Amino acid sequence: MLNVILTGSVAFFITFLAIPAIIRVAQEKKLFDLPDSRKLHTSPIASLGGVGIFLGFFLACLLTISGKYNSELQYFFASALVVVFLGLKDDILIISALKKFLGQLAAAAILIHLADIRIDSMHGMFGLGRLPDPVSYLLSYITIIVIVNAYNLIDGVDGLAGSLGVLATSIFGAYFFMAEMQVYSLLAFGMAGSLLAFLVFNFNPAKIFMGDSGSLLLGLVNAILVIKFISVADAPGALVPIESVVAVGFSILVVPLFDTLRVFSIRIAKGKSPFVPDRNHIHHLLLDRGLSHRTVTVSCVGLNVTFIVMSYFGRGLGSIWLLLIMLAASSAFIGILMLVKKTSSTLVITSSFQHLNSEPAIQPATKVVSIKNEAAVAEQ
Repeated sequence: MLNVILTGSVAFFITFLAIPAIIRVAQEKKLFDLPDSRKLHTSPIASLGGVGIFLGFFLACLLTISGKYNSELQYFFASALVVVFLGLKDDILIISALKKFLGQLAAAAILIHLADIRIDSMHGMFGLGRLPDPVSYLLSYITIIVIVNAYNLIDGVDGLAGSLGVLATSIFGAYFFMAEMQVYSLLAFGMAGSLLAFLVFNFNPAKIFMGDSGSLLLGLVNAILVIKFISVADAPGALVPIESVVAVGFSILVVPLFDTLRVFSIRIAKGKSPFVPDRNHIHHLLLDRGLSHRTVTVSCVGLNVTFIVMSYFGRGLGSIWLLLIMLAASSAFIGILMLVKKTSSTLVITSSFQHLNSEPAIQPATKVVSIKNEAAVAEQ
């Protein structure tokens, strides 16, 4: 217990101290996420919060986790470094979707082939047990990349991705603590501590965004945790066994996962690339219907908690039935939401960014966009 408290506390304080310094550097070097016709925030905001999250998480884990506990640790951090630098480059320079995808493949390969973090069984779903290696590898790649992108895409409202991340990592951390798997418990609570510190600066009005460096890292850590959770909780002789573990694991990540799968399906159905950004995410739908940032965040977290409680107490139904119920309930929620009339207003934004950059090439610009009365953050 002492190690858990220490890891979370160290991660919190390192991130809490790092974020103000990162904001100052971003201001001095003019490393901002600028408003445009697609984004919703109306003033330049630093998007390097992921650097502070990574520093707190990484240093806290190095200080409190002994290498003798788990040889997988080096591969976890190697894959984390890949996605953090990939996201950081995208935050600063913007890279193509293909390059981001290839970087995510590299991080997934490290986890799957070196750390052996993979899905090797269907745990009784569809009457299937252990999977052949080729199927196991393919399913593991898909799972990791979908989860990584899910947190990247849900990061569209102040405090949303961070709050959902705290919820998921805290639950995984508590489970691994009870299951006496110290390394995974400390990884989870280290991330939770860093996210809590970040949220101090990210709740509306946000002083800094998580950026791709933070959301990709958050997705990667949750991918590691959920795959290990599913593997351990359904293993013979598990210290803390859980029925319908696949559905329970899905429920812990349900809001970002369902939203991503839904949006990807819509884009593909329209003949578009699934990676082309739009405003069909659940947080956009809620904002367009008059909800504030805080209300959107609380609503999404509350919805996620509801599904977790439902899946845990309904785990006797089996994973397939639970997944179908979650799919039906989520679809019904979105359907009802679509029936609610949008409430938006047109605002003329005059954006003069010459104070951000002394170069004469940057000229004042006027944009007319349809936004909520309250400034919103950009979809990452």
